[in-house]
Amino acid sequence: MFQLTGRKLAIIFFVLFIINYVIAVIWSSEPDRVDIKSYMTEQAAANDEQIVTGYATTSALMLVAETLMNKPGGYLSNDKIPPSVLMDNMPNWELGALNQVRDLALIMRKDFSRSQSQSVEHPQLKIAQPKFNIDHTSWQLPSAEREYQDAIDALKIYRSQLANPTDPNAQFYARADNLVNWLNEVQSRLGSMSQKLSASVGRTRLNTNLAGEEGAAQSTFSPSESLVKTSWWEIDDVFYEARGEAWALLHFFQAIEIDFKGVLEKKNATVAVRQIVRELEATQESVWSPMILNGTGFGLVANHSLVMANYVSRANAAIINLNNLLTKG
Repeated sequence: MFQLTGRKLAIIFFVLFIINYVIAVIWSSEPDRVDIKSYMTEQAAANDEQIVTGYATTSALMLVAETLMNKPGGYLSNDKIPPSVLMDNMPNWELGALNQVRDLALIMRKDFSRSQSQSVEHPQLKIAQPKFNIDHTSWQLPSAEREYQDAIDALKIYRSQLANPTDPNAQFYARADNLVNWLNEVQSRLGSMSQKLSASVGRTRLNTNLAGEEGAAQSTFSPSESLVKTSWWEIDDVFYEARGEAWALLHFFQAIEIDFKGVLEKKNATVAVRQIVRELEATQESVWSPMILNGTGFGLVANHSLVMANYVSRANAAIINLNNLLTKG
């Protein structure tokens, strides 16, 4: 009769550990960047569709959402078994990309696809947008993957109707005011992410919540100074969430340059979009360290969070510049 001795058990656990470690390393590989113009052309040819205004943005949104589902290991945020249940870098990367998917899906539903505030929402976008907002860790019925796939399917129908010259009900309005609405969402998201990344070293922050407006008030008292510091356990989580957001935005801005070409050229703002893409590309450089380091600002050890915060802040500054060109240029 086969007996498991302590030595045999140790060997089995060691082999299982090595297998799970290798799988975790493979699944932690971040997806490659995609050229949206080429991808859009391939999609149009494969589906026998015309490339029209809005085709690039819709395709980019679908690409990012599909990547969350189809990358190595699939969608990991709601897994409950090893090795993915023990991983946190890739699930946080997924959350970052998903945040940008949610924001763009909302803007497409209420702005890009509507001619004015009184116009009717497109039915497929009305289906897709709330499905992206399910809890990203949900694994029971309905699972996050199932809801996201339903949203992608709805976007595909919308894109097909958009490219159909005989269907006037599906539209994408590439106007400056619509683009500004999305840029405001991106600014808010990146501003928050920059603050979270910078808090890796911890610093005292003055309360400026009501600065600049006479008579302003808030609900409850806040101290004039507070120490803001990201927990040591969350340093890498915030870092990879920022990389996920930047990866998604990198593709969205490529699409924006295509769909809003006329608006950007009129405002002489095309180069501003390309500068944003350039700054976002810098956030995707390879991380050669085996772990995310958290040294002090001018210490001997690098602080990867501060480096990422710099790139995110530069991208956000370029977005603010683009926003100003569209509204004042």
